[in-house]
Amino acid sequence: MNYERKVDSMDRLAGTQGFYEEADGRRKRMVLIAGLVLAALVIAVAWYGFSAGKGDGAANADGAANSIPNITVVMPGRQSVEATISTNGTITARREMPVGVAGEGGQVVSVLVDPGQWVAAGQPLAVIDRSVQAQQAASLGASIRVAQADADLAQAELERAQALVGRGFVSKADLDRKRAARDAANARVGVAQAQYGEANARNRRLNIVAPAAGLVLTRQVETGQIVGAGSGVLFRMARGGEMEMQAQLSEGDLQRVRVGTRATVTPVGSNVQVAGQVWQVSPVVNADTRQGMVRIAVPYSSALRPGGFADARLVAGTEEAPMLPESAVQSGPEGNFVLIVDKDNRVQRRAIKVGIVTDSGVSIASGLTGNERVVVLAGAFLNVGDKVKPVIQKPAQ
Repeated sequence: MNYERKVDSMDRLAGTQGFYEEADGRRKRMVLIAGLVLAALVIAVAWYGFSAGKGDGAANADGAANSIPNITVVMPGRQSVEATISTNGTITARREMPVGVAGEGGQVVSVLVDPGQWVAAGQPLAVIDRSVQAQQAASLGASIRVAQADADLAQAELERAQALVGRGFVSKADLDRKRAARDAANARVGVAQAQYGEANARNRRLNIVAPAAGLVLTRQVETGQIVGAGSGVLFRMARGGEMEMQAQLSEGDLQRVRVGTRATVTPVGSNVQVAGQVWQVSPVVNADTRQGMVRIAVPYSSALRPGGFADARLVAGTEEAPMLPESAVQSGPEGNFVLIVDKDNRVQRRAIKVGIVTDSGVSIASGLTGNERVVVLAGAFLNVGDKVKPVIQKPAQ
């Protein structure tokens, strides 16, 4: 009922001047408010843009300053470097002595040594049965005594004949015959003694003995075995226990090695280092492999086993050269190179030739004087021309 009265009231006002004036005022106020809000928004956006632009400029300036990286560099100078050659090869006996049957042979009665034992010169290694040969020697010894008895009798008869020849009871011809009989008897004694000595020498050769002092390496005979001249090698020995390493070197490295060059030999699987020296350099180079043999003499060590493999490091002299850590040296399609920092603190690339590689670093044969600032780390992340802040590191001594 109230709603109906309100509608009736509005209907009565519609079309009058007051109604239109009131509607026009409301419209003007709405436009004014919208304009003020829009102006405020424009001012706010302009202020924000100005402030943001000013802040970005400062940030860009700070970022440009902070984006230059700190890079560790080293000035290597020049150091005395041992020129070394690394190689590997096989351990063998320096003077290997094969030992076999020197006499007529026979059945082995006993073997007196085993591999790894030291023996003296002439020491028996194995004993061969000599029962038959011993009886033959005894017979020859008896024949000496028989011949000596005949010689004694011939000498006595000669002396009696010499006593009677002056009295005319014995002619000079009989005296000559007795003298000849005495000489023949003495000769037979000599023959018997020689035969007896030969038999003893043969019997001594029945034993297998060491030809010189040294180390027994192998044994190829057992008790009860029948051996003879065709039995081959029964023992192998290293004279004096001396060993050597036989290594193959390239044609270029062979020119740098001399007799007497110091070497350090390390058997594979061991940390033992045995000092030795080169005692022979091959006078020829293999035409197929372009390599030559170097023989390194080493004293006896339980870590060195003939037939085993070993590494060797030969000291071929000294030279003056810059030394760099391995991390500073890089390689590419054109060869090895390093990155250096020039006077403007910009990265530059320098081609080098690597020399000796040691535990303390890499020597540079050419390409550096030693006064450059060389990038130690992070070289893979830098480009030629990059601006950097070099931090100098002291070179390793």
